Amino acid sequence: IEIYSLHVDCKVTSRFAHTVITSRIVNRANESREATFEVEIPKTAFITNFSMLVDGEVYPGIIKEKAAAQNEYDTAVLQGQSAGLIKITDRKLERFHVSVSIAAASKVTFELTYEELLKRQLGKYELLIKVQPKQLVKHFQIDVHIFEPQGIQFLETDSTFMTNELTEALTKVQNETKAHILFKPTLDQQKKDSELDETLLNGDFVVRYDVKREATAGDIQIVNGYFVHYFAPQEMPVLPKNVIFVIDRSGSMTGRKIEQTRDALLRILQDLRPEDHFNFITFNNKVVEWKSSLLPATEENVASAAALVQTLTARGGTDISGALLAAVAVLDTAQPLPERSVSMIILLTDGQPTAGERSVEVIQENIQKAINGKYALFCLGFGFDVSYKFLEKMALSNGGIARRIYENADAALQLQGFYQEVATPILMQIEMQYPENSIEGLTKNNFKLLFEGSEITVSGKISNEMDVLPVEIKAQSHTSNLTLKEEANVKEKEQVFQNQRYIFGNFIERLWAYLNIQQLLEEAISAQEEDQKALEAQALDLSLRYSFVTPLTSMVVTKPQQQEELANKPTEAG
Repeated sequence: IEIYSLHVDCKVTSRFAHTVITSRIVNRANESREATFEVEIPKTAFITNFSMLVDGEVYPGIIKEKAAAQNEYDTAVLQGQSAGLIKITDRKLERFHVSVSIAAASKVTFELTYEELLKRQLGKYELLIKVQPKQLVKHFQIDVHIFEPQGIQFLETDSTFMTNELTEALTKVQNETKAHILFKPTLDQQKKDSELDETLLNGDFVVRYDVKREATAGDIQIVNGYFVHYFAPQEMPVLPKNVIFVIDRSGSMTGRKIEQTRDALLRILQDLRPEDHFNFITFNNKVVEWKSSLLPATEENVASAAALVQTLTARGGTDISGALLAAVAVLDTAQPLPERSVSMIILLTDGQPTAGERSVEVIQENIQKAINGKYALFCLGFGFDVSYKFLEKMALSNGGIARRIYENADAALQLQGFYQEVATPILMQIEMQYPENSIEGLTKNNFKLLFEGSEITVSGKISNEMDVLPVEIKAQSHTSNLTLKEEANVKEKEQVFQNQRYIFGNFIERLWAYLNIQQLLEEAISAQEEDQKALEAQALDLSLRYSFVTPLTSMVVTKPQQQEELANKPTEAG
């Protein structure tokens, strides 16, 4: 079985990435063989299309509601048939895997399309392409086109497998608003060594970039009546933080996990700013407060906290509830907190609650009551023994986010990386306002916090003829209450994307649908049961209308001989 051609074609237009992977395979044996298409794609992406071309016939993937697809599939397929086609492989990727039997000397073409909105983190967007052909490929190429009307501030490529020979196969062409990256290694350049037919191409190919930002009230782009508004203000003073680290030191954290936690916390302590206040709570079946109140992050206090971190050992049970309630109490009694400061609790745990209150529903309810919208709760789940669903619901119900920390060599870096994302809040209580009577289907437009290096994205549909779209942003910064205003000339904005060769026409509409689905699914996690059903119904409707494989839909992949398989999108909560 020979993969004679593998193309990755990616078009990024205003942060929205549309990627098509095409693999052409020939069976050089004199009997029928299994041809496999296996690619890893970002977890944040939604598959929108898949097809196989076998002996001149196209077998398309059809996207249906998950339950309906499952019923059809169960009746059509004998027990014991294939497992799911998509599995999570690591913290950023999931694997899509399909194989089909092809006759001697026959060919098959696989084509997979997926889309995602690139998210700005720590001052850059990242496009990740996993390269793993597992054999030498005669025609191999990665083609990335980027068009950013705001202008490209910087652009870099990075790869885990580059050699000097391979660098010669990489070209970058860039002007003010566009970039084209082409990676097209010959067979010889792909070889590990001239004697052996082993490939060097195995790892990540990454493009990172950021855009120029002129306007203070962000940037608005409009195509076919849909708009997207990006907001990432420059050079804002940082809001002081009041942060309580709640660290699990139960028995299951023994060994490498507690070591990596210590490493990460020591680095994080160094990153605290003098105007921040902090405290530590560690817990197993007992909850221990390092100090009874918040302390300013002076050199002495940081050094004294570092000494405590060095002594962290792990044993005993897991009283998550007691530890979180203690953290809330420290913030409640620390009044008055510095004016215009951000209070947050960062929980790190690797297990289920086994001491104190054990019912996750009761814990969720008690914590939400105690926090009462005053503080943000971030939950980090270490490894796979945690109930990620529980942590995610708790974080999203309390203005934070959850993240799984994978038990790899880089766990300390994952912890530190997460902290860096939330370490520099620059705005709070952000309201993005648009004319109510002229905008439909507005995505989320109120945000509790904005962190340095990230970006707020709002999208909607302009429902009646307007010449000008006015926007107003209200927010609190460290020094003042801000009101920022901007007006977008609809005709001029529409013009920007006309006659752009490589833009798929309705990309802002698809971006709007993508963002809407992501937000509806997130909202559903922390909603009451009736609301949850309504939110999921809306997300399902959009998933079907725009043909996205989301956690609510399945793709039925048809094969020769009436075989069918299902592709379901996995979630971090399983």
